[in-house]
Amino acid sequence: MNKKENIVLIGMPGSGKSTVGVLLAKALGMSFVDTDLELMQRTGRKLQEILDKDGLAFFLQEEEETIRNMEYHHAVIATGGSVVMEPGAMEHLQKDAVILFLDVPLFELQRRIKNIRSRGIAFAPGQRLEEVYAERVPLYQRYADLTVGLEETVEDTVEAVLREIFGFVRGD
Repeated sequence: MNKKENIVLIGMPGSGKSTVGVLLAKALGMSFVDTDLELMQRTGRKLQEILDKDGLAFFLQEEEETIRNMEYHHAVIATGGSVVMEPGAMEHLQKDAVILFLDVPLFELQRRIKNIRSRGIAFAPGQRLEEVYAERVPLYQRYADLTVGLEETVEDTVEAVLREIFGFVRGD
């Protein structure tokens, strides 16, 4: 992994970062971290509650602070979809990680996300998924060391990630 000991998954909400991350961590014998859960633990609040009561700017500030205070070793880290909006958070994650973008098409995200206004997704008031997608995809592409597209199954996606990272599928 190019001397970087962590793998960081970035991508839109609903792209499968947490699901793929857990399976990837198991396949590699690494620990798994979900930064959304870290943020909730740190603040003692649900993501949607932070957004509803304090707004998007505060949410992004808290997300960045949570990530900048993280120190993980030999971990697969699933980030919140908005992490790329915070350059300081991304700089911290890039220090010792391969950044992998799970690139899922907009139509598939629209199919997957049913609770868009209650799930704790960092949107500005009135912003639509299409607008968030258009805003964030260039940032995901900019920060990504590697990109994996949508595969037929989660297991296929994990194999694609392994191929990208190691150049081969592990034969377990």
